[in-house]
Amino acid sequence: MLKLNRAAALLVAAGAVAMGSPALAGDCPTGQEEANPLANAPTMPKGVTDTVIGSIDLGNEIGVRGRLLRTRRLVVQPGGIVPMHSHAGRPALIVTVSGQVTEHRSSCAVGIVHRAGDISREADGISHWWINEGSEPAVLLSSDVFEMP
Repeated sequence: MLKLNRAAALLVAAGAVAMGSPALAGDCPTGQEEANPLANAPTMPKGVTDTVIGSIDLGNEIGVRGRLLRTRRLVVQPGGIVPMHSHAGRPALIVTVSGQVTEHRSSCAVGIVHRAGDISREADGISHWWINEGSEPAVLLSSDVFEMP
């Protein structure tokens, strides 16, 4: 488990470095940044597995009580859907490991295609859903700061 926790911390650190760049691969295309109500967004998952592969209790580490830094592996099958959800109070970085997946985001007028090696920054104010429109599974690593139940 310690190895996985270190991997999660490295993933978050790499994302923090990437956030200093003016644009990340897989960002909303220039000129397409606008409100998108996502009126017909799916609300149920389809063809996706979500496995927690490591976590750190941030209360014990840095005094942020009630929060975990966790990393999950998501595998989205062709035609699979990660349903509509919000990132209010739950910032995340998602790395596309293999395949590709399209994100439909509340702040972008068009779908955002995430290919292997892309990182997506998700923060307060973002709602979105994802679909694999390709012919092979998309593998994602998601690290987020999660409120413990």
